[in-house]
Amino acid sequence: MSVPDFTEAEKEVVNAELHKRYGKQVALELADSELQLDPASSVLTLCPTLYWTERGAHFVICKVGSGRFRCQFFYSDADQYGTGKDEYQGLHTCVVTLLQVQADHERQLASTSSGATAANLDDEYQGPLVI
Repeated sequence: MSVPDFTEAEKEVVNAELHKRYGKQVALELADSELQLDPASSVLTLCPTLYWTERGAHFVICKVGSGRFRCQFFYSDADQYGTGKDEYQGLHTCVVTLLQVQADHERQLASTSSGATAANLDDEYQGPLVI
């Protein structure tokens, strides 16, 4: 099975969403990934892949068929994340979901590394008193 390359229009979809997220042009690299497209088979298929890195995270979107995509982000070989969905039928939804999941992860890491505990956050809360 041969998977078609990313079209210029598809690359523009990704570029536009990256510009919205980061406020700048992000360099996209073309790559290939070998993926097992059929869980019942051990055959690996060469799939066109878009790769970029930003804010210490690495991202890949793999085209697995016409209008079908898989994605993930990672920080190292041992620190990899998906979006919770195996495959997307549209590139826009794939890109937006990938960026949102990574942004949520980035926020979670920032709050975890701040050293604040739930008790600290409760002590700092100065909202209205409800009786």
